[in-house]
Amino acid sequence: MIAPPLITVSWLTGHLSDATLRVIDIRSSGNSSENAFDTGHIPGAVHSDYAADGWRIAQGGAGGLLPDPAALAHLLGRLGITPENHVVIVSAGLTPADFSGAARVCWTLKIAGHDRVSILDGGFEAWRLAGQPIETGPSASPAGAPYPVRIKEVMRATVGDIDEAITHATAALLDGRSRAQYEGHEKSPQAARAGRLPGAVHLDHSQAFAPGTGRLRPAAELEQLFGSLPSGPVVSYCNTGHLASTNWFVLSEVLGRTGITLYDGSMSEWTQDPGRPVATGAAEGGGDH
Repeated sequence: MIAPPLITVSWLTGHLSDATLRVIDIRSSGNSSENAFDTGHIPGAVHSDYAADGWRIAQGGAGGLLPDPAALAHLLGRLGITPENHVVIVSAGLTPADFSGAARVCWTLKIAGHDRVSILDGGFEAWRLAGQPIETGPSASPAGAPYPVRIKEVMRATVGDIDEAITHATAALLDGRSRAQYEGHEKSPQAARAGRLPGAVHLDHSQAFAPGTGRLRPAAELEQLFGSLPSGPVVSYCNTGHLASTNWFVLSEVLGRTGITLYDGSMSEWTQDPGRPVATGAAEGGGDH
């Protein structure tokens, strides 16, 4: 089975009975996430709360780091994911931030060595609005052996990589947050200091979505939106590597660019050391792409 990285409801409908398909519903809304899943989900889906199941960890002041390989192996094993599965990630599909969660899970699976991953465009909301069958009740428990994780470090940017990018321009730095946070007028509580990585360009991740939806713009529009970014390596970042996952997904998976990495530590990690530089104010040349 070959699937594009971004699939439609009609594609999923036609492949839902495939034996190798594993649908992972990542809806998370505090204590009500399981209730939302129990109330209605795609038939055969397995629930994994994006916020509570360990897809991201806090460490040393950073709020969204990649878990260690052993933890990832057990997480994927609990969901019944094997190397033979094609995983489809389903978010709530109501907001751009919902999609970012799906994109972050996609990145996590791929960096763990599982390449067969797709995201359902529009998430569960698109499935519901299309009038497709909905199943109720608790999640299946297909727990299996720990997944044979093989971390692909080439997909991840570290503090050292950011130092190199700032000092020697080895990669373009792409800030996916709001302009107010990019310029330092506002600050996430997850960052110790306001501002951006020096030299970074700005492209608010929400621009990648059709207005008023949780669905990505058509590929041709995304190509135009992201087309002015410099050629070569790009590091996508935000505050915790959540919103930045959307820009990573668009560049790497939809547009097929190589050398696209995600800085999972992002500003929550970078600003922990007061000696690391942070820029504020309007960027030279505007900074928008």
